[in-house]
Amino acid sequence: MLVALLASPLAAQAQGPLSVIDWLGTQAPPEQARPAAKPEIDEPAVAKNALAPSVAVQPLTLGGAREIGLVPTRITGLPANLWSGSDIAKLQSKIANLPDLNLPAAQALLYTVLLSEAQAPGNNPTAGDTLALARAQKLMQRGALDPALSLIEQAGVTTSPAHFDLWMQISLLTGTEDRACDRLSAAPHLTQNYGTRIFCDARARRWDNAALTLGTAKALKLLPDDQLALLERFLDPEGFEDMPPPVLPRQMDPLTFRLFETIGEPVNTANLPRAYAVADLRDVAGWKAQLEAAERLTRAGALPDNRLLGLYSERKAAASGGVWDRVLALQRFETALSSGSVDAVTKTLPTVWRAMHGAGLAVAFSELFAEQLSRVALEGKAARMAREVMLLSPAYEAAAAQGDGTDLAAQIAKGEVKPGRPADIIKGAIYDAFAGAAPRADLLAMVKQGRLGESILEVLSLLHTGTRGNDKALRDALATLRALGLEDTARRAALQTLLLEQ
Repeated sequence: MLVALLASPLAAQAQGPLSVIDWLGTQAPPEQARPAAKPEIDEPAVAKNALAPSVAVQPLTLGGAREIGLVPTRITGLPANLWSGSDIAKLQSKIANLPDLNLPAAQALLYTVLLSEAQAPGNNPTAGDTLALARAQKLMQRGALDPALSLIEQAGVTTSPAHFDLWMQISLLTGTEDRACDRLSAAPHLTQNYGTRIFCDARARRWDNAALTLGTAKALKLLPDDQLALLERFLDPEGFEDMPPPVLPRQMDPLTFRLFETIGEPVNTANLPRAYAVADLRDVAGWKAQLEAAERLTRAGALPDNRLLGLYSERKAAASGGVWDRVLALQRFETALSSGSVDAVTKTLPTVWRAMHGAGLAVAFSELFAEQLSRVALEGKAARMAREVMLLSPAYEAAAAQGDGTDLAAQIAKGEVKPGRPADIIKGAIYDAFAGAAPRADLLAMVKQGRLGESILEVLSLLHTGTRGNDKALRDALATLRALGLEDTARRAALQTLLLEQ
């Protein structure tokens, strides 16, 4: 009974095939979504009668904290008070220290939690601002820069210097820094970062201000020596024409990255944190760089699958090996699929499936093509591959209906396991989670305390540990997800562990 009560807020969630990242990609920009403004009527107010108007009187109090988030609760299924009972300091720590999740199902749940509209902890506006900053920082770390940018803007970029600095960092990587610089020009107190001030002054052609600030920063050692040297090149490129290119710093930051690009020495993003890969999605980057960046971000669940498909389909492969082999394999498969030829699909499916599986893109491929593939009457090895594709897609229940349904994957897809526990440690842990294993009582107790979001973060960390070989953690994580009403996530995480991690 306790588990049912805890699960009820989430059990009614309509779990569609779109992740919140995909959902955000389908929404109109905010300015398009707003209703048209009512025309102003330039007329003096007219009284209806000669009686004195009634005046309501009440104490002046601060309103409750607003809800911050990009995805409404009707989409996520999460309640608006999922953080209400949590301590903000603990939340900051949990969000910042959450491991780099590898399962697509876990990634999707994390984005759902971070982007869901939610009230502030304790209904405290200051705590809400702090939490919004932590959420945006985690999104940036994962490479989901567009949602991170929208979230920090919704929270308020002038809320604190930390909010503004994060806004500026994201803007530098997405190429939208002019808006941030304009805001800084109107309110210089928003940042203490002298490098940002110099950069924005130069962008606004306030060369004297930029040079003066650079001189001050140099004299007072307010910036690292390598960034000072880079800013000097930025302000006076002609003075360094015959000089060798600057040495890359050990620790890259968005401003330094942008400065290298501006002076004509763009930095390869392959060895930089994931957020920098977003810069390669712009048209100024070559197609290969765009493809590799899109694959990297898709693996992290930070890019809509259709964006990757669009890049794959853009033109013919320019060479062979690596990403070019995947482009060629996917284009041939897509052509075969659109032709409706069973023979063509049978020939092209194994190649593209091995290529996408090997690149860590099997789930993205499944979500793109499972529905079309299900309509092709395949046989033998190709049919088994197609079923695996479907099991990794939102249509996993339909895939489970194929065959005799006795394999563990089919049982998990249906949410019910039959007698006969597997001997394999990981498979056994998954079996136990769906055979009635008890969830973590402490994590369920958090929900009654208004700490659902915190509980989900703990479960995600536990699930990550489980996929690294800890069978007890895996069992507890899956069982707790089910008890929280996150059945779809539990099943998809279990199927991905069975079909990908093993």
